[in-house]
Amino acid sequence: MAKTKVVFFCQECGTESPKWLGKCPGCQQWNTMVEEKIRPASKGQNQAASSVTSKRKSKPSAINNITSQEEKRITTYMDEFNRVLGGGIVPGSLVLIGGDPGIGKSTLLLQVSSQLAAKSLEVLYVSGEESEKQTKLRADRLNISEDKLYIMAETNIDDIIDAVEEMEPSFVVIDSIQTIYHEGVTSAPGSVSQVRECTGTLMKLAKTKGIPIFIVGHVTKEGSIAGPRLLEHMVDSVLYFEGEQHHTFRIVRGVKNRFGSTHEMGIFEMKEEGLVEVSNPSEIFLEERSQGVAGSTVVASMEGTRPMLVEIQALISPTQFGNSRRMATGLDHNRVPLLMAVLEKRAGLLLQNQDAYVKVAGGVKLDEPAIDLAVAISIASSFRDQATKPDDVFIGEVGLTGEVRRVARIEQRVQEASKLGFKRIILPNKNLSGFKAPDGIELIGVDSVHDALKAGLE
Repeated sequence: MAKTKVVFFCQECGTESPKWLGKCPGCQQWNTMVEEKIRPASKGQNQAASSVTSKRKSKPSAINNITSQEEKRITTYMDEFNRVLGGGIVPGSLVLIGGDPGIGKSTLLLQVSSQLAAKSLEVLYVSGEESEKQTKLRADRLNISEDKLYIMAETNIDDIIDAVEEMEPSFVVIDSIQTIYHEGVTSAPGSVSQVRECTGTLMKLAKTKGIPIFIVGHVTKEGSIAGPRLLEHMVDSVLYFEGEQHHTFRIVRGVKNRFGSTHEMGIFEMKEEGLVEVSNPSEIFLEERSQGVAGSTVVASMEGTRPMLVEIQALISPTQFGNSRRMATGLDHNRVPLLMAVLEKRAGLLLQNQDAYVKVAGGVKLDEPAIDLAVAISIASSFRDQATKPDDVFIGEVGLTGEVRRVARIEQRVQEASKLGFKRIILPNKNLSGFKAPDGIELIGVDSVHDALKAGLE
């Protein structure tokens, strides 16, 4: 019998170490090494594995001799979900979706399974956290009763593989990967070894059978998917399901996609009948905007290939203590002091003794540089207690020398603002060349933050 040895794995990156380390040498994170017991494979198993691999030798092929063809995607009835995946579900793909507990991951995948089953596709939904009756209760709340949808409560990966090979479904959901275990691995379910082994088995099944498989992953308190970082590298697509439990809006964000563009975003609203897609999110994010209030601006941001209008709010107040505070919600908190320093140096605003609170309304997170000008104008508007015009939109990246730099896809941003009735758009002067404004839209080009303040607040 093979002797069991103790190995320490990093929960973040999967680095292996023969002894415990306080700091992982791979990802430089503290207190991430966990103990696992590994039982080496027997000599007979190694010989069998080597004989199998020796029979399956592949030869290199010239790239010009390889025929390429576009994969036919499986589409659901939710256009928002299709957009995040790049146009639909690719056969043979392995997709990882993560999110906070209770955010709606199981609800979303059960609705997707029901829609595919309504297209006469056999769907297998494997639940490792709930019994079949519990899954049935959720399906009853969502009014799901498709004959082609099959439910299986199982945590053994071998039994799941046998069921898939016997049934040969067109779509498989694993909820969740942290509850699935492999009998050949002695560690507990959810450990680094179990997650890595089970994901590798599912990836091989998806590629050999051509079955798209969705796996649910738990997230850590920092918001990243639990388990080794290798898990995100193994799968074809990684989706994050975001949103606050006390709000009805949910956001599905793609951070990795081998079959489409990354950073696509789909917006849903949680209702009694389940998740309902929001086709025009700009109206949702702007419907409660206050008119004539200082510190409020509108920016046209790009989320993947979709333009979206979002309100940015700022509150500037005199500091009551020695050190002023800088807080931001929905954007990088380091961007606020940077833009305040630019306004103080290049526009002459004395902000060093002011507390600054900046927020992106609606719960959405923005990380592109084109929102710099809107953030700077909202800070200046609150500091001067002077409101911007309600039909103005601000677009542009702000440099450290105070210049307003060119942004990408300006035509799509302007078209989205025009559809919602905005009249003026303050944008970089470099973006005006070779671009014709839509009817009823006035484009004002600026070269610096000082020019933008004159155009937006004077």
